[in-house]
Amino acid sequence: MRRRDYLKTAGVGAAGLLTAGCLQVEESEQTSTSTTTDASTTEGTTTGTTSESTEPLTIATYDSFFGDEGTAGRWLKDQWEADHDTEIEYTAPSNGINEFIQRKDQNAGIDADLFVGLNTPDLVRVDQSLPDSDLFDDLRADLDNDGDVKESLEIDPENRVVAYDTGYITPVYDSTEIDDPETFDALLEPAYEGTLLAQNAQSSDPGLAFLLWTIHEKGPDGYLDYWEDLLANDVRVLDDWTPAYDAFTAGERPMVVSYSTDQVYYNSEEELPHHQISFLNDQGYANPETVGRFADSDQPETAADFVDFVLTDEAQASVAQKNVQIPATTTASLPEGYAEYAKEPPEPVTFTYEELAGNLDEWTEAWAQLVASN
Repeated sequence: MRRRDYLKTAGVGAAGLLTAGCLQVEESEQTSTSTTTDASTTEGTTTGTTSESTEPLTIATYDSFFGDEGTAGRWLKDQWEADHDTEIEYTAPSNGINEFIQRKDQNAGIDADLFVGLNTPDLVRVDQSLPDSDLFDDLRADLDNDGDVKESLEIDPENRVVAYDTGYITPVYDSTEIDDPETFDALLEPAYEGTLLAQNAQSSDPGLAFLLWTIHEKGPDGYLDYWEDLLANDVRVLDDWTPAYDAFTAGERPMVVSYSTDQVYYNSEEELPHHQISFLNDQGYANPETVGRFADSDQPETAADFVDFVLTDEAQASVAQKNVQIPATTTASLPEGYAEYAKEPPEPVTFTYEELAGNLDEWTEAWAQLVASN
C-alpha cells in the first residue's frame, strides 16, 4: 500500500502501487476498487487548444488523487476545464498499472490517455513485463514546461515520464520516548531495540523505499547483513503503511518509517514532540511521482497540454500541498506555513532507473527470504 493511505488517514489525496510478489508478513484488511469520475461541465469561459477530439481526456490514477473534495485531482480538473473545451475524466483501476500491463500484453485496447502516480520501481517493472512493447510514448518531446523539473527527479532515460511532485521517506519518531537515531548504524544499538516499525518492501511504497535506502547506504553486498542485524534488534515489519502508522500513533512503538511531511498534519505544540523527523545520515530517500502518456492515446496533444498545465508554478504549488508532497520544479513556491513543516532532507538520495533495472527483483526477493526466515 502506498501514499494513498498516508493521505486518506488525514482525508487528503495520494499515490498508486505496482506490487511485485507477496511476502507474508502481518496482514491487514484492505479493499480494491475501481472508480471513475463523470466528465462534467465547469462554468467559465473555455478556449480549446487543439484540433483533437473533444472527448474527455481520461486519466488513470489512484482513487484518493481525485475521489474527495479538496484533492489535487479535483483542483486540476476544475482549473483545466475552466479554460479548455476538453473535460477531464479520472479512473482508478483496481489493479493499478498492472491492469494496463496486462491489457498491453494481451493486445487489448488501452482506454486511458495518461497514467498519474508512477515511481521509478514501477517504471522498471513495466519495462521488465513488456520488453517488446511500448506502454508509454515519448511524452517529454511534446512538453514546453518541463525545463524546471529538478534534475534529481529525472527518473526515465527514455523521456516517457515526468515528475509532478516528490516525497521523502524517513523515520518519524516520538522524541518523548527516544532520541533521534541520526544514523543507520544507531538503529542497531540497544537503545533502539524494539523501537522501529517498518513495512513490507514487496507491497508497500515506503517499505520498498526504505529497503532501497538501506541498499544505497550499505551496498548490494552489505544490505542483507544490515537487515539481519536490524531484525535481531527487533524491527517489526508490517504489510503496509496503515497498520504501521496506526501502531505508532497508538504508542505501540516510538518510531515508524513514514514521510518527511508528517508535521504538516501534526504541528501543534502538543503534537510536535511526538512527530519528529529523523534524516538518517543527513539523508532522505526521494520517491518522485511521475505522469506518463499511453502510447495508444487518441489525444496525445491534449494529454501533453494537460501535463504542461500540471507543471505550471500555480499547479505545482497546489498539487504539492493537496498531496502533502514537495513540488517537482525549482520555480514553484509554497506558503511559509506549509514549507515550515514539509521537511526536506539535507541530502536527498535515490536509485536511478539504470541502477534498479536488472536488480530490483533480486534485491527485494532476497530481502523477503531473509525476513521470512526470521
